[in-house]
Amino acid sequence: MLYGKYLFSSVFEDDAILPPYKGSTFRGVFGIALKKVVCALRKQDCKDCLLREKCVYSFVFETPVIRDEGHKRIAAPPHPYVIEPPDNDRTHFKKEEPFDFALILFGRANEFLPYFVYAFEQMGRLGIGKRIEGKRARFLLKKVTSNGKLTYSGETGKITTDKLVEDLQIEDFMTDDLANAHRIDISLKTPLRLKFQNRLEAGLPFHILIRAMLRRASSLQNYYGNGEPPLDYRGIVDRAKAVETADSSLRWFDWERYSNKQDQSMLMGGIIGEVSYSGDLTEFLPLVRFCEKVHIGKQTSFGLGKIEITGMC
Repeated sequence: MLYGKYLFSSVFEDDAILPPYKGSTFRGVFGIALKKVVCALRKQDCKDCLLREKCVYSFVFETPVIRDEGHKRIAAPPHPYVIEPPDNDRTHFKKEEPFDFALILFGRANEFLPYFVYAFEQMGRLGIGKRIEGKRARFLLKKVTSNGKLTYSGETGKITTDKLVEDLQIEDFMTDDLANAHRIDISLKTPLRLKFQNRLEAGLPFHILIRAMLRRASSLQNYYGNGEPPLDYRGIVDRAKAVETADSSLRWFDWERYSNKQDQSMLMGGIIGEVSYSGDLTEFLPLVRFCEKVHIGKQTSFGLGKIEITGMC
């Protein structure tokens, strides 16, 4: 699966008031800006649009179900992007303060990077956050980098897409340094929302975490990779049940987002904090490393479900 991560470096042109968790705000304005950039027929409803099958906006935000025999059909296709908002809970920013956010793209979505860069420029002109004296805070996109290399310069307006993506496969993480691991510490950097037996989980036994990772890996590889990964799903879950929770400071975190589509505020929630597991973990670590890069759970396009291994022995 092709994978690209792009760091957008920007600076506020006005004072700004943003929510503590900014992923939904960025995602909402990004959608408005991208549709403004690419929509040729100015339709309100994408499902009736003649150009839907060839539209960048439709591909990104109204991801269609794959129907060919070479791919497993998934009821809720994963979006081909993740927005990682600024990594802080600050709500007030001053004019000329810098801020960064990242955009992760999967599969052929990387081909559309120029559209996304332009959309984020438009997003800066539209403004984000709470209105101050009748207007939202504008920002200026200064540059975009990937793996430390300059991808786009706001000064020159030039973009390069050469050698920015990597081929991300679970088996690539099967390295010697992961052998014989018996304890792993995981930090949930952004709220994790996942369901088990059709209800949201407030706890995180290891087998539930692994189930979420398997679903994420399977859906991404089916839609944006080479099809179903060769994994022993049932056996992996069964063996995950033997792994114990050694320590946990997990807690439930509620936050509110505004839905432009539903025109109302919605209360969201997810698990944050740290958790440690002990047992025979070697088999699971390549999957965990893979999911460190792609997020897991629900609403990953907002940046939810970001996990990080903070310790291992």
